[in-house]
Amino acid sequence: MLHEPVRSSNVRSVGYSQAERVLEIAFHGGRLYRYDNVPADVHAALMASSSKGGFLARFIKGRYPYRAISD
Repeated sequence: MLHEPVRSSNVRSVGYSQAERVLEIAFHGGRLYRYDNVPADVHAALMASSSKGGFLARFIKGRYPYRAISD
């Protein structure tokens, strides 16, 4: 999945597959997480947010199933 680098103190890059509704978040520390069933409008709002980490904590974590892809 193609990732787009973002400006964030925690998040390094974001990838999204609209066809699969899968969101990937790569952190500066090297961890990569995959969130399932994420709607396209949530991805768009994340990318438009001035605080990627804050948006992730408020609107994605705990709302969508996820798994760690790498540590």
